[in-house]
Amino acid sequence: MKKTKNKTEAARVRRKKHIRKVVFGTAERPRLVVYRSTNQIYAQLVDDHAGAVIGGISSLNPELKNKTAELKGKIAVGKLVGQAVAELAKEKGISAVVFDRNGFLYHGRVKAVADGARDGGLQF
Repeated sequence: MKKTKNKTEAARVRRKKHIRKVVFGTAERPRLVVYRSTNQIYAQLVDDHAGAVIGGISSLNPELKNKTAELKGKIAVGKLVGQAVAELAKEKGISAVVFDRNGFLYHGRVKAVADGARDGGLQF
């Protein structure tokens, strides 16, 4: 088992393992994985059947960096990342995804990414 920094991260890794037993992405319906660090938020579309990342976006992308500077708060940035990942999915011809919160609790920035993706037109 992977060594973790603290009890909180260990609990997240445990939750992540339980979630990944159920959540599986395919080419038609990839897995939308969300990762949040203390300052940034990341989202990827993953095809588990092929073992490949279809695409990803984060709050560090140059296109989003200009928009995030004028937003106030991390939750607003999370919603913007969700909308951007929905646009990326539409470009790839994807309309439905399976949401993987990656062991994080479903509130705050993780929920904002999901809401932004739904607003962008993705089906969960």
